[in-house]
Amino acid sequence: MSQLLKAFIALLFTTVTTLAEPITVLALGDSLTQGYGLTPKDGFVPQLQGWLRDHDQDVQVINAGVSGDTTAGGAARVAWSLTEDVDAVIVALGGNDILRGIPANVAKANLDSILTQIGGLNLPVLLVGQQATGNYGPAYRDAFNAIYPALAQSHDTALFPDFLAGLTRATT
Repeated sequence: MSQLLKAFIALLFTTVTTLAEPITVLALGDSLTQGYGLTPKDGFVPQLQGWLRDHDQDVQVINAGVSGDTTAGGAARVAWSLTEDVDAVIVALGGNDILRGIPANVAKANLDSILTQIGGLNLPVLLVGQQATGNYGPAYRDAFNAIYPALAQSHDTALFPDFLAGLTRATT
């Protein structure tokens, strides 16, 4: 999680530094964000909140993770999630799209809609990618894995390429 935390902190302090404290961040995601199956203190949002507090940062993270949510669900609920107190957004969706074999172009369109809505409010975003495996073949994997860098570039937003990067280890 430390790599993701560093990316998050970089987002906050390069784009939200002019705001009065505290800063409120919306974490829009699925069960990985929500903390499904974990004790309340062990989920992503409480861990992030604790880390920020331990580093003397006055940031409130709102857990907008919904277990089982897809990029379509996120696109449907992002507008009402973006209350006027939100200063920045973490978007971490796509894992359930991968599990369900939702076409990459559909997931990309949904994420594009989310980023467009957030961009309309001039809020900084950290887009957190999900990496597809080869279950649906290399063409699906490659197409899905390409959507996050492409969207980050087209929306000029920060990108953390893989939510699970700190949990997996490369084999040689």
